[in-house]
Amino acid sequence: MAVNREKLQGWLLWLVSFSAGALLGDVFLHILPEMAETGLTLRIGIYLLVGLLIFFVLERFVLWQHTHGQHREEVHSMTYMVLIGDGLHNLIDGMIIAASFLVSIPLGIATTLAVVFHEIPQELGNFAILVHGGFSKTKALWYNFLSALTAIIGAVIVLLLMRGTEGEPPIFLLALAASGFIYIALTDIIPYLNKEKGIKKSVLQLIWVILGALVMAALLLLE
Repeated sequence: MAVNREKLQGWLLWLVSFSAGALLGDVFLHILPEMAETGLTLRIGIYLLVGLLIFFVLERFVLWQHTHGQHREEVHSMTYMVLIGDGLHNLIDGMIIAASFLVSIPLGIATTLAVVFHEIPQELGNFAILVHGGFSKTKALWYNFLSALTAIIGAVIVLLLMRGTEGEPPIFLLALAASGFIYIALTDIIPYLNKEKGIKKSVLQLIWVILGALVMAALLLLE
């Protein structure tokens, strides 16, 4: 059992590393170049700054938890807060994915993959917290599924807001995606990876980060 848990932690580490590369690759190879087509204006800079501040507020005051498979000491009292935070997270993900597809199908595919690569380790971590917090495995899966449905709500909100508008891409939503991915990668994932010590692990982490970015680069062929 301990061996299996150790293997799972190892795979989570590489998957989290991969997701960091995918998120940053999507930002710098897809989202920002798409936004730059209309010119790197002051408005875009303001949108990116506002986006970073929004995610800072979400993390500090809404208690958005990114656990990546680690238990927290206050897990029992935090169980429902994790569900609320995850639901809000998925809502924003749905908005980001819908906005990306409104700009172009290749951008939508790249953003969806980046979100999926990040969600896998996060959802595994959330599942572990719910079970450790007293939920049965079935109940934990069910509640995780319900929180994931908020992504559909987010997508519908964007589609309703953009209905009847033509021509201008949803720049603010793309800026929200870019700033969110940068914030998650630099303040959450990379500090988590830095907790692991040793040259071998560091090299493997770098390889998986590069692989994540390369997947995003390969999607440029679809454009």
